[in-house]
Amino acid sequence: MRASVTIETEIGPLTITEADGAIAALDWGARAAQPEPTPLLKEATRQIKAYLAGRLKEFDLPLKPAGSTFQRRVYDAMRAIPYGGVMSYGDLARVTGSAPRAIGGACGSNPLPILVPCHRVVASGKKLGGYSGHGGLSTKRYLLGLEGALLDLR
Repeated sequence: MRASVTIETEIGPLTITEADGAIAALDWGARAAQPEPTPLLKEATRQIKAYLAGRLKEFDLPLKPAGSTFQRRVYDAMRAIPYGGVMSYGDLARVTGSAPRAIGGACGSNPLPILVPCHRVVASGKKLGGYSGHGGLSTKRYLLGLEGALLDLR
């Protein structure tokens, strides 16, 4: 079963998609309205809104991001970066036994931004780096600022 719900947020509309009892995608932009959201989509909506309001620091949702074995390993490593913390592409590459460029590619293909916090992956020297989500670097700055991450936001 696949279902989705679109919610309005401070960073624009977000569409949450559930597949087979887990959250499979989080996309910027609105999708066609669907009937009543599932209990999991209601809970995901509650948690995302609480996070964006500064009241939730850790998500407790079943996630099933699509991706290669390598990408899923990077997603797991990103989920281990604590709220308000950051890790450089190079550091994440060392943790996963890969290269910084490969980490950047995995971040760019993350189907669950925010829930799998690719915004917490930054360039060396705590520079902002890139962000492939809607709004690009302004959204990354917003999310890191929400979490109180202290870094050179260039």
